[in-house]
Amino acid sequence: MPRILIAMALVVTFLLAGCRTASPPPPAAVDTSASSLQAIGSLHDARAAHSATLLNDGTVLIVGGFATGEAALASAELYDPGSDSFRQVASLGTARHSHSATRLADGRVLIAGGQDGDRYLASAELYDPATGRFEAVGQMNEGRSSHAAVLLDDGRVLLIGGTGFGWSFLASAELYDPATQRFLTTGSMAVPRESHTATRLADGRVLVVGGHVGRRSALRLYASAELYDPQQGRFQESASLMTPRHKHDAVLLADGRVLISGGSDERDSAGTFSSTALFDPATEQFSEGAEMTTPRYKHTGTSVLLADGRIVILGGARTVEWYDTTANLFKALAPSLDGARLFATATALQDGSVVLIGGYSPDVSAATTAWRFVP
Repeated sequence: MPRILIAMALVVTFLLAGCRTASPPPPAAVDTSASSLQAIGSLHDARAAHSATLLNDGTVLIVGGFATGEAALASAELYDPGSDSFRQVASLGTARHSHSATRLADGRVLIAGGQDGDRYLASAELYDPATGRFEAVGQMNEGRSSHAAVLLDDGRVLLIGGTGFGWSFLASAELYDPATQRFLTTGSMAVPRESHTATRLADGRVLVVGGHVGRRSALRLYASAELYDPQQGRFQESASLMTPRHKHDAVLLADGRVLISGGSDERDSAGTFSSTALFDPATEQFSEGAEMTTPRYKHTGTSVLLADGRIVILGGARTVEWYDTTANLFKALAPSLDGARLFATATALQDGSVVLIGGYSPDVSAATTAWRFVP
């Protein structure tokens, strides 16, 4: 080859090499060293399977639950973040645990269903912050406990599945309309579910994931998921999880995806998961997520989206951990909690911190203690 052509080839090779874009470095995990976790004031009543709802004034309404032996509580308390203290308020008309609590557009809180002993409740009550009292409101079409409840974009509340009379499992769903204070039936799921999750997506649809049907030797777990369309009033089967699971958690990420974390298999506490999954509404598909640092279950509702886009998971294990969506990794936070905190509640406060309230340990001893997490 003539020397001039060889020289030109070398120049072109050099120029192309210089134009190549270097691979970006892997994303760095966000520094969590400034975060803190502190035990705060005690509840008046030990409770688990209760509800905790942020009110418009920044206080948190804590309702019902059970202490020991699953005897339902009628008591309610308010948590004041300014003083980290709890004070009792008027009691429910009906004691209940494993109910749902949903803050409505007008600031009142709908308490629906639940259980008291072997009674599956169809009753509902409204808490009015202006009066500090509960008022009976309507009846669901059927008693349900351990169901999921989601506030829809139009202000109605969707109540999904759970268990009903005679320890039956429900595929049905209903809608509470605040304008009429009535419950109306809507489309049913393809299968009955308990210990499932329900998450409102950015487009207004509701994603229902996993759960189980049956008890003990007849227990059957689901990998399936369904999407509820409020415009059509019906559920449609979606793609399935890679792993069947129940007693897990689900939280909407800042980018519109849904993080499914933990849960367990048929062995319950002996089969807890550290695995996670991600649901993408654009493709309606699940993909495997990063591994948590700790297996956890019975932590539904304790994964909280923070202002910076990260997720903090506080329930279901002694360890509190972050999920960093940018780095796609979990990181444990020290120190640890005083117990696993099963069926506890985690509520994001107006200042960006999160309060973890109640729950029980593996020996089913409910706690009076609460913890405050500051990012």
